Amino acid sequence: MMIARWHIQTRFGHKQAAIDLIQEWKTEIRAQTELDMSAARLVTGSVGAAEAEIEEDIPIASLADLDVFFEKIGSVKLHADWRKKMSGYVVSGSSYWEVFRVIG
Repeated sequence: MMIARWHIQTRFGHKQAAIDLIQEWKTEIRAQTELDMSAARLVTGSVGAAEAEIEEDIPIASLADLDVFFEKIGSVKLHADWRKKMSGYVVSGSSYWEVFRVIG
């Protein structure tokens, strides 16, 4: 078991708009990815973390699952349209992924 963690930093005053768009993605686009995200968690910075930080933790079985997700999502037109909308709320260059192995 692994956790794929997606990070973004939102522009000042735009965190809620970004969260709303992530929720929209979950309802309109997620089903087209073939990745089970039912246990995914969305978290934001609070104490000791940047307030503008939004992270989504997605449980995955393997790196191969994440690779399939990346291949699939690149071909979904709704995702491309969503990315354009989201770009107005995210600090350019702040998006990145980390993968953690669950050991306990």
